[in-house]
Amino acid sequence: MDRRTFHRRLLAGGAVAAASLPVAPLVSSAAGADVSAAGGTVRTAPAGGEVKHLRLYAEKLPDGQLGYGLEKGAATVPGPLIELNEGDTLHVAFENTLDVPVSLHVHGLDYEITNDGTRHTRSDVEPGGTRTYTWRTHAPGRREDGTWRAGSAGYWHYHDHVVGTEHGTGGIRKGLYGPVVVRRKGDVLPDRTHTIVFNDMLINNRPAHGGPDFEATTGDRVEFVMITHGEYYHTFHLHGHRWADNRTGLLTGPDDPSRVIDNKIVGPADSFGFQVIAGEGVGAGAWMYHCHVQSHSDMGMVGLFLVRKPDGTIPGYEPHDHGGHG
Repeated sequence: MDRRTFHRRLLAGGAVAAASLPVAPLVSSAAGADVSAAGGTVRTAPAGGEVKHLRLYAEKLPDGQLGYGLEKGAATVPGPLIELNEGDTLHVAFENTLDVPVSLHVHGLDYEITNDGTRHTRSDVEPGGTRTYTWRTHAPGRREDGTWRAGSAGYWHYHDHVVGTEHGTGGIRKGLYGPVVVRRKGDVLPDRTHTIVFNDMLINNRPAHGGPDFEATTGDRVEFVMITHGEYYHTFHLHGHRWADNRTGLLTGPDDPSRVIDNKIVGPADSFGFQVIAGEGVGAGAWMYHCHVQSHSDMGMVGLFLVRKPDGTIPGYEPHDHGGHG
């Protein structure tokens, strides 16, 4: 198990705060209000409308892969989680430390054509260069013609669009991708967020049967952002836990018609997310997640969701005992 601790960064009015969390690096919105719920209190997202600033770097990693990072020398695969609220605007000062042009292209957000991050719009960045990409988000509302415009809230992602080919195929294969979460006012906030990327036949560009393991304690509210890249279609399956097949992965109440699932078909550039209460109804354990295309599982597209008891133990689990089995 590769256990790394990164820093959660708070960007509110340009201020940056850090708190240690055992998850991928986050660019987090300000915490929302606490609201009462049956059995306890949950944190919810605030209203958006802030202008935020972020520095991001593209770097070559020691193993030859490529990654995005919040600091020089700190690039990761996947890149850092960028978290916004509907109505926020984000200015990303992006520096290319590679020896080839690179870019930043985002799904699901609003931007001018000059921020598209493609070669044909000349919105890529030459080696050693820097440019600022501006992304905007919006709340849902009615257009002038009376039709309804959806908001930006959702589970999205960003990636390179120029390395290796005219469309960035080489950059994505080597790890130039990362998650974006846009929240709506009142959305329930998780205790921690993890990113899972099916990239061709690998998970987070890890070797076969070396997919990342994610840890939690029973009762934790855990959010997963699931993204797919590459050439293949997969099915994402999480053992022992279920979610609603809608924008948030949560049911809004007893009359919410969203289907509850534990398996979802995904293809290149798909992204979705959901929250679970770790071990709810099933308890602690080494819960497998994997692609449920059977040959893909056999080829190593597996990892573990390690849910511990409050005393820190995981029933029946021996570290690294899932190699080849997930």
